[in-house]
Amino acid sequence: MDKGVKKLRVGIVGCGRISVMHLESIRSFSDVELICCCDVKKERADAVSEKYGCKAYYDYEEMFKAEKLDAVHILLPHYLHAKVSICAFLHGINVLSEKPMDVDYESAALAVRKAKENGVLYGVVFQCRFNNSARLVKSAVESGKLGKVLSASSVLTWARPDSYYLESDWKGTWDKEGGGVIIDQAIHSIDLVRWIIDSDVESVSVSMANRGHSIVKVEDSAEGLITFKNGARYGFYCMNNFATDEPIEIKLVCENGKAVMSYDDAYIYYNDGKKEEAHQDENPHIDGGKDYWGFQHVREIRQFYDAILCKEPLKISGEEALKTHALIMELYDKGGMKK
Repeated sequence: MDKGVKKLRVGIVGCGRISVMHLESIRSFSDVELICCCDVKKERADAVSEKYGCKAYYDYEEMFKAEKLDAVHILLPHYLHAKVSICAFLHGINVLSEKPMDVDYESAALAVRKAKENGVLYGVVFQCRFNNSARLVKSAVESGKLGKVLSASSVLTWARPDSYYLESDWKGTWDKEGGGVIIDQAIHSIDLVRWIIDSDVESVSVSMANRGHSIVKVEDSAEGLITFKNGARYGFYCMNNFATDEPIEIKLVCENGKAVMSYDDAYIYYNDGKKEEAHQDENPHIDGGKDYWGFQHVREIRQFYDAILCKEPLKISGEEALKTHALIMELYDKGGMKK
């Protein structure tokens, strides 16, 4: 960045586990400065403040009033995403929020409206769309090379034992997390398939249950069929009772071929015998990062800042993310477990 050009002033709200992916991304950009951080747990905010050289706050409204921020990252329990985002919008601050948008549809839709009313950007993190594998398959469908998607499937078998939920004061709850394996783990694969198919949802059929957890009431297993208005049908299965986190499996059968992908790799087999493939780049290890988060937070965060700087349109806006959020909420409505 040229000397004398003002850096974007950025803050984060929420200094929990996922924050390291945002903090390290922010630190890697020359045109962005981390000004402040906030967490109701004082020790968390203080730790980030000391490590990254920013001011610590323990009340996000106080932080929004005191600091003239260009952007803020919302990294909180799900039920606070829309509420805190709206507060930021009212202070004229652009927002990048972790997924999901909230635990209900109405709050998410309100956040989208408030961002528009206040003339600020509202980005939602679906970092897996920036994977090389996802980019390849999306491009092949969008360009017409693969033709129309006829059907798709996804399988997620991960490990989230009771001990995982004991570490948190909000995960595994209907009111604070909004659900279990669908909204926390499978949401990324569901988002990828919906994004690639790029059609409105026609109908949803789903079954869900808690089959292996004794300390939470949310679903740990789910399967269903999503039919889109363009005729594509998508069957999914997800559960977090496995012994380890297996790679996501996504398959798409199209008019001109078949795509098989995970977060790391993608293989396209065309009917004429041609093949394409994509693989994950070599990425530096981030202390505290989890492999299942992937490595593309940095790409999405960079794109968010470029949108703020008017270099390009925001790719995953609140309006765009609301399409996936509406689908997730419909799955829970039809699943019958959420109280």
